[in-house]
Amino acid sequence: MSTGSTVIEQSIPPVRAVNLGGWLVTEGWIKPSLFDDIPNKDLLDGTSLQIKSVKTGKYLCAEKGGGTNIVANRTTADRWETFRLWRINETSFNFRVSNKQFMGVDTTGNKIDIIAVVDTPGDSETFEIIRDSCDKNRVKFKASNGYFLQVKTETLVTADYNGCDGWRNDNPSVFLLTINTNLHGEYQLTNGYGPELAPKVMKEHWDTFIVEEDFNFMKKVGLNAVRLPVGWWTTHDPNPSKPYVAGSLQYLDKAFTWAEKYGIKVILTLHAAPHSQSGSEPSSSRDGTPEWEEFCWERTHFKDNFHARDGFHVWGLNDDIIDETVAVIDFLTARLLKYYKDGYAAVRKHSPTAYVVLSDRMVQNEPRELFALAEELPRSVIDVHLYSLFDPKFASFTVEQNIEFVYNDRAKYLKKLTLPDGPLIFVGEWVAEWEVKNATDEQLKRFAEAQMQVYGRTTFGWAYWALKNENHEVDRKHWSLESMIKKGIVRIQPDMAKKSVAI
Repeated sequence: MSTGSTVIEQSIPPVRAVNLGGWLVTEGWIKPSLFDDIPNKDLLDGTSLQIKSVKTGKYLCAEKGGGTNIVANRTTADRWETFRLWRINETSFNFRVSNKQFMGVDTTGNKIDIIAVVDTPGDSETFEIIRDSCDKNRVKFKASNGYFLQVKTETLVTADYNGCDGWRNDNPSVFLLTINTNLHGEYQLTNGYGPELAPKVMKEHWDTFIVEEDFNFMKKVGLNAVRLPVGWWTTHDPNPSKPYVAGSLQYLDKAFTWAEKYGIKVILTLHAAPHSQSGSEPSSSRDGTPEWEEFCWERTHFKDNFHARDGFHVWGLNDDIIDETVAVIDFLTARLLKYYKDGYAAVRKHSPTAYVVLSDRMVQNEPRELFALAEELPRSVIDVHLYSLFDPKFASFTVEQNIEFVYNDRAKYLKKLTLPDGPLIFVGEWVAEWEVKNATDEQLKRFAEAQMQVYGRTTFGWAYWALKNENHEVDRKHWSLESMIKKGIVRIQPDMAKKSVAI
């Protein structure tokens, strides 16, 4: 190893990979048609909404964010006036407030007051939403006691209205819904369709979205690896907890079989941890709340269980599995480090040579926070995600500024991470997408080539996000590597990543 350069050991190929996003972990933006046939598909788990009385014109509010009464005295809506849905079926729901309690009928007092004090919902916290046939955003809420919610005063909301007098504006039981945000992840999809339809929908998706021919295509165009996101529920197959459905493990095994047939290596990434590590769709959050840190042990158990499974076909770089973990919650570094140590130990119980890929918290001013730990863990890799998006500075960038940013700023950033005796560096996610409007194919080609050249000089390689995107002809056009290659915008050249490269 010479000063100023890093030589990848000869057993490591120069990784040129693509992410198989949206297949075994649902991301609605990749394949939105999956959600088309869900009844009340605008009211899925995690839907964030506000509720306004049509009679008073004021919003319902969980005072102090929860722990006391629900009132109806706010003229504007903010965090305390926002509720997140937990879907029971297509018409029945729980309503979670900002402090994580659930709106419900007070069962210890007069049996009609509406409060938000319970952490775990039951019958008293379950409400049926009845929608006006002429305006689906005009609704009534039927409580478990058989009566409807009404606003009696600005500080008193009760469940004691008979609800028999239509949808007039003076009806105290009529409310107006304002939907702010929705989630479209694995939880929303499977719970939205329910236990009878979800298995059929998922099987059809798994059968058709990624197939053997995709691996043949990847081999032909010069890719040599895939980064394959999976969810924690896969290790519980064939009996995952509800609402997840059985079958994903079978398709994971198929992916390994196809990969071996076509000489494609596999980077297995735990994209969704129990209770969600990020609160986002890719982590299969139920309502947008990241709660994994309260259940860290479950994720380490996932690693151990996954590697120990009898009959599981593990095959990856250097004939071993690569296991990648994602941690995007900004909690104490010490806790994160403990998790990674435990996870590493779980992998090592089953493989002494597997590369274990650690993801940082994606905090740009602390890019080396895992380096000290990684130095203690042989055959560890640091995963970074580099997008020319999601930051206001990119909004005004021209074509040339974007390309120069890759050649200069990105290259310097990666050089800072690349140390003679440090961990290997892997750009686990990037895309030839930017904020530039009406760019030509030639401009996009230069942008993609710049990233492949710079990221190809890392000590482990790169992975494009993603192979497919259902709406690549209409929306997010450049998030489908398959489409970009077929259009001639991306060409993967063997010399873009070498076993010995100067940084």
